[in-house]
Amino acid sequence: MTAELPKKLAAPFPGVWDRTYVASKVKTDPLYGAVYDELSDSSLPLLDLGCGLGLLAFYLRERGLAFPIHGVDYDPRKIASARKAAAALKHGDLSFDSHDARQGLPEHMGNVTILDILQFFTPEEQQKLLGLAASRVAPGGKLVIRSGLRDSSRRFKVTVFCDYVAKITFWMKAAPTHYPSGEDFERILSPHGTVTVSPLWGGTPFNNHLIVLEKA
Repeated sequence: MTAELPKKLAAPFPGVWDRTYVASKVKTDPLYGAVYDELSDSSLPLLDLGCGLGLLAFYLRERGLAFPIHGVDYDPRKIASARKAAAALKHGDLSFDSHDARQGLPEHMGNVTILDILQFFTPEEQQKLLGLAASRVAPGGKLVIRSGLRDSSRRFKVTVFCDYVAKITFWMKAAPTHYPSGEDFERILSPHGTVTVSPLWGGTPFNNHLIVLEKA
């Protein structure tokens, strides 16, 4: 990643808040580099669930990954911003739609990402969503998830606090409902392939982990 990339990705977004958020996320969050590492050898299309402003798609394009990416999110404002940024950045094969994953998932076969949204679903909804997402993963593909994990650590308490702050400031439209544990992911996803769970907090104070399902 070049030093100019955070500024380049932030520039197309309207409003100081979105531009500041995007630049800060690209600079400080290890998430985008981790997803790039997982998908850099794949040519399969990607379904990005809870895509928000579309930042993952733009990051992967800027780092040279050209597979089709379809992002969905239930916040229409963020989808509108993602579409405007995509037009300004002139990346091809990107699409963004407003969609609530509780109503099912679009037809898809390839790779899937679910980043930082599972805590807003009930346990039953999480199990259903993970099962549907796994069914959209092609042989040789991956389901890549980033989630805060439920445990007794201080990091977990910080994670919960900041999610409530995001709701209070209206950055997120909902408060957290339930945080899954590492065992939950193993139980739900292992029938579909090989599951790995590893820390992904980098220099942040959060209890974030990367969960990867890989289909043979």
